[in-house]
Amino acid sequence: MKSFGLLLAALLILSGQTSQTASGGAATKRHLVYQFGYNTAVATSGNGTGTTTIDISGPAGDGGLLVSASDHWWNTVRARATNTCELYRSGSVKCTQAPNAISPIQLTIFPVLAHSYFTGLNASATSSWTHRFTLYAAIIPGASGFAGQPTSWDCSFTLHGKGPIKNAGPYVLITGSGSLDQQGGTYLKAKSKIRIAYDPAARVPGIIREERTHIPYRSVYSNDVVEVKLTQDSGRHH
Repeated sequence: MKSFGLLLAALLILSGQTSQTASGGAATKRHLVYQFGYNTAVATSGNGTGTTTIDISGPAGDGGLLVSASDHWWNTVRARATNTCELYRSGSVKCTQAPNAISPIQLTIFPVLAHSYFTGLNASATSSWTHRFTLYAAIIPGASGFAGQPTSWDCSFTLHGKGPIKNAGPYVLITGSGSLDQQGGTYLKAKSKIRIAYDPAARVPGIIREERTHIPYRSVYSNDVVEVKLTQDSGRHH
């Protein structure tokens, strides 16, 4: 996929740089910044582009980590309100702080930040495995949408390690497909196809491209294509 390859080439610049230190004091365990494209390619400017800033801290009272993220869309004065959720080792996400929301960008990123999401990956990065997790959140339907009521989702993915990516440093390629099934409510569904450039040593995705098709088709927000590229990571030390 051409766009994925271009993203990877750009990501290699980060691998040779010293990352910025996380702000917020000792409570912050990791600070990440991803550049994103929503229904468009990742870029530094243009409609549908922006950055997502993520701080991971904790642990929370019930054993999860707190993940706080804010999307700053291109050509807007300020970032959107911060969404804070709990992230568990399995990749399950629970958004219990008002407005209980998660953006389409954060929906792509949050689960794969869990270390156990990739435990099925073998040393040669060529294994296949299935992974299930749950999501409790109000999913914001688009760049300018408003969150509704939070509901629970059962998420299941089949993932395939494709091995190291040639001339891409530490990154390995993982492809997958899966489904997101709403539990209760109107029983909505979504089908997903995902490609991840993953760094097993840093334990963080460098690039993600996810295509989601929502069922039933109800509006222009029924299809999402989310691309993200890591631009800052406080966990990298060179």
